[in-house]
Amino acid sequence: MFANLLIGLREGLEASLVVSILIAYLVKTDRRSELRYIWVGVGAAVALVLVIFTGVTVTFDQLPFRAQEITGGVLSILAAALVTWMIFWMRRTARTLKRELEGEMERAVSMGPVALVTIAFLTVGREGLETAAIMWSTVTGAYTPGPFVGATLGLTVSVVLGYLIYRGALKVNLSQFFTITGALLIVVAAGVLAYGVFDLQEAGVLPGASSLAFDITSVIPPSSWYGTFLKGTVNFQPNPSWLQVVVWLAFIIPVLALYLRPQQAPKVAKV
Repeated sequence: MFANLLIGLREGLEASLVVSILIAYLVKTDRRSELRYIWVGVGAAVALVLVIFTGVTVTFDQLPFRAQEITGGVLSILAAALVTWMIFWMRRTARTLKRELEGEMERAVSMGPVALVTIAFLTVGREGLETAAIMWSTVTGAYTPGPFVGATLGLTVSVVLGYLIYRGALKVNLSQFFTITGALLIVVAAGVLAYGVFDLQEAGVLPGASSLAFDITSVIPPSSWYGTFLKGTVNFQPNPSWLQVVVWLAFIIPVLALYLRPQQAPKVAKV
């Protein structure tokens, strides 16, 4: 639940801010009558994400066990790569995102309604597909409502926060927010990656499933509330294989180090 709440909150706030920038541009340029095209694009993007998410889930449930493990493992690894790329992309482009979107809106306005729908569809759809891929890897195989409740709650809160920020009723240090949630999502992605490796080991694609690095199930039973909490937040497994541990460490140490290193201020060209 916590992992999906975090994903829904961060990704939903990103999408809300993007929509806010698009709307603010039309309001600022006195084109309120064209706001409906933004909402058409947003609605189409949300519908597409829901259709893809549902289609993948239904197809996955019909696969035989080994095929499920292979598919789940591959998609989990891809989801970990996707969330890592997304975090670094947002960190790199956050300063120029507003200017770039306004430039795209300026061109879209001159081209007509279809262009406005398209830009809203593509920008929100990209965020939505990223969110769906990450969430799918954490909710697949879940037989409790917790992950879905967490995702829904995170998305709902993000929409409310986005609206309050747009209206000027709430001031949030977005740079600090995205830095903290980005670091937490890297930890989540490391767990998703390790779980993907576990799926591939269970399917026999990767070796070493029975070679355990440690086994502390007597201390942290998977069925206990704290075992469930650790599993739901960082995909902690009390009896991981050596390959899982190696992959987890090989991912989280360099990625966190790169992410948390101070960013260089952009150089200002001398006139």
